[in-house]
Amino acid sequence: KASATTRVRYTGQTPLLPGCYLRITARIKAISGNLPNVRIAGYAAQSNGNPVGGLTTTGPQVTLTSYGDVVEVSAIVGAGNRNGVDLVWGTQAIYGHFGIDLTGPNGGVVRVDDIVIEDISNVFLSDQLSIVDVRDYGAVGDGSTDDSDAFSAADAAANGRTVLVPEGMFFLGDTVGINSPIRFVGNVTMPTDKMLLIRSNYSLLVYIDAFGDEVTAFKKAFQALLNFSDHESLDLEGRRISLTEPIDMQAAVPNRTSYATRRLIKNGQIEAIGNDWDTRVVTSQATYSTSQTTRLTNVANVANVEVGSLVTGNGVGREIYVRSKNVSTSEVTLSAPLFDAVGTQTFTFTRFDYLLDFSGFSFLSRLIISDVEFQCNGLCSGVLLAPAGPVNQFQDCFFTRPKDRGITSHGDGCQGMKVSRCQFLSSQDALTVPERTVIGLNCNANDVKLKNCRSTRHKHWAVMGGQNHLVTGNHFFQGDEVSGGVRTAGVVLATNFASIMVTGNYVDNCFIEWTNERDATPDFTGGFSFASLTVADNVFLAGDLAPWFSFIVVKPHGTGHFLNGVNIAGNRFRVINGSITRADRVDTSFSDLDHGRHKDVYFEGNSFHNISEQAHNPLIVEHTQNSNASTWTIDTDNKLPFDGFCRFIDSVVLTGDIRNASNVKEYRNPVAEGRVGADDDQFTLDWGTPVRGSIRATVRIDS
Repeated sequence: KASATTRVRYTGQTPLLPGCYLRITARIKAISGNLPNVRIAGYAAQSNGNPVGGLTTTGPQVTLTSYGDVVEVSAIVGAGNRNGVDLVWGTQAIYGHFGIDLTGPNGGVVRVDDIVIEDISNVFLSDQLSIVDVRDYGAVGDGSTDDSDAFSAADAAANGRTVLVPEGMFFLGDTVGINSPIRFVGNVTMPTDKMLLIRSNYSLLVYIDAFGDEVTAFKKAFQALLNFSDHESLDLEGRRISLTEPIDMQAAVPNRTSYATRRLIKNGQIEAIGNDWDTRVVTSQATYSTSQTTRLTNVANVANVEVGSLVTGNGVGREIYVRSKNVSTSEVTLSAPLFDAVGTQTFTFTRFDYLLDFSGFSFLSRLIISDVEFQCNGLCSGVLLAPAGPVNQFQDCFFTRPKDRGITSHGDGCQGMKVSRCQFLSSQDALTVPERTVIGLNCNANDVKLKNCRSTRHKHWAVMGGQNHLVTGNHFFQGDEVSGGVRTAGVVLATNFASIMVTGNYVDNCFIEWTNERDATPDFTGGFSFASLTVADNVFLAGDLAPWFSFIVVKPHGTGHFLNGVNIAGNRFRVINGSITRADRVDTSFSDLDHGRHKDVYFEGNSFHNISEQAHNPLIVEHTQNSNASTWTIDTDNKLPFDGFCRFIDSVVLTGDIRNASNVKEYRNPVAEGRVGADDDQFTLDWGTPVRGSIRATVRIDS
């Protein structure tokens, strides 16, 4: 040893490959003179031969302590920061020159028996052919160094093998796409707007392994779902995601405000826990005009009115929401018109918390949620839809104990919505009917399909604006234990021109209500009025309730309305533990129907059990006139539906001889006239001479 550091190197180029770890071992002994220190050392070279800066190039140092004894010194070099690796050279070093350094006092003589360079990669990888470690490609895993490039390089090199993320916290500062199978032992962290796109084994469990937190994992998995085309569904794999606050689903995907490609979230549970679920209430004075039927203007304190809030006030129908707002103009856009709110008044805006809140999207279409339970636990509501976007679906889902709502549409995000085989389980089972406030779902747009669902003890199961809906095969019930109690509507049809079919349902201790409460000018001035509704082949059952209860209720807001193209047929109306007067009723709280204008109304083929006045239209009336009279006045006995007038007599058939006072047969055709009596529900037959006998007449309330 003749200098401060005497270097001995193998001048051949030893290649350095990602995933390959080399051990350099030297055997050396002191011969004479001063005893030096010995260490393994190397030169890290780039492809052009220049050194890679900033690397550790020397291993642990050993001091020779005696003459003639062979001492072994070694060090391990490789790309990854693994336990036991002395020289971590990353991926920039392409090859190395390895050997030893002698340090310490000069003058000593040593003998180097051998220097060995060997591949010991198997020490670090249990199966070198199937696993690629991100550390081998430069990942540090200290939670702050950006390991994005290392992850991408490891993925590129995997070629079908599994990418391993070992223990540590790996910061990814950029979007990373992984095409190979990946396994996480450690975790990753990354900015909200950056994505981890796991394409090969995409599922919630992999994202939970990646981020170590199920909520963050769900957000990142949903972000990936909307940002690559390799997978159309996010499988929750039966996991329960516990939320302490709502998830803003658009904020989880900040690069998208709209989406219109089929995507599916399935197979899991989303549960509310904790005490941080709030309902915010704002009261503000605002002005409403029929010139802008879905607009509130001059809204005081508009900045504090939240989009998605329920709007209540005088003349406001059920399930009216804030679709959007404009702070600069102090305006609020509503989900539907108001029926009697013209002028300036104070409105209340109530914003519920939802487990999944999609209201931040401007447009979201073709999203399917399947086999997911929304476990609201009386703390929050279920799902708030985007303000626009057709054919979203819920299938085989449970909306369990929502505090306020199951599914809410605050715009047209319900267009063509399908809700199939879902259960809506109320949080208010123990309350009496008048105390309940929870609503299962609502819609504002057209073409909604509610099929084969079950709903228990809500205030209403469904409040349906819009037209062309199908309500089929559902069971919804809303009774309580109060003797002679009141009932609320199970389904509210909030548009007078309905074009709706309600068929094959089990309507249990509730009723179907048909109203025009979303008409800004509710008086009839033209159009079809209460038109195009079919209620057919349903089972209606109720028990132990007030006698004025009815199963089908029409509630007009405004004058001049009539029934037009209504078919109520093949239903089973039954009451147990008591009886009711009628199955049908007009709620005249605001106005009555114009019974002189009904068209094409059919109320037939129904069965009635414990119902006093059994409605039919056409109605067959049998009458026997025992005393001679020129004009017979015949009652319909309250059997015409919806308190309708006896307007037309379609036919009169003799069921016995018509005889005069002399007991001589008369062969005459009577002149029939409807709308007789104080309630216009009688008709007369004018025979032109006093006669008696028996007839069977068919009468109608409609033209």
